[in-house]
Amino acid sequence: METATPDQALCRLDDIPDGGAIAVDAALRDGEESVIVLRRHDAVRAYMNICPHAGRRLDWAPGKFLLKDNLLICAAHGATFQDLDGLCTGGPCRGEHLRTVPVRVTDGEVWLDQ
Repeated sequence: METATPDQALCRLDDIPDGGAIAVDAALRDGEESVIVLRRHDAVRAYMNICPHAGRRLDWAPGKFLLKDNLLICAAHGATFQDLDGLCTGGPCRGEHLRTVPVRVTDGEVWLDQ
């Protein structure tokens, strides 16, 4: 995993498979955190790598995520989250959202937008 600060890129857009996700360590206002960066074509979304149900990471192995039909699936309890807005549509935290991390894409790189 890479580490980024607010004036630094998180990753290159090409580092994220289209329709996939990666985890990066980011220096956020509250300290260093694991961030999920999802890509669908040229659109990128980022969320804290924390399930609202029990506060556990969503990846099944470091930086490895379960994705199916534009849904991110929590490896611990099976909660499903829409990739575009982080809304939980199934599982123990239905109706809650993943915490969004603002990002922007500039010149093929994904940057923190804080």
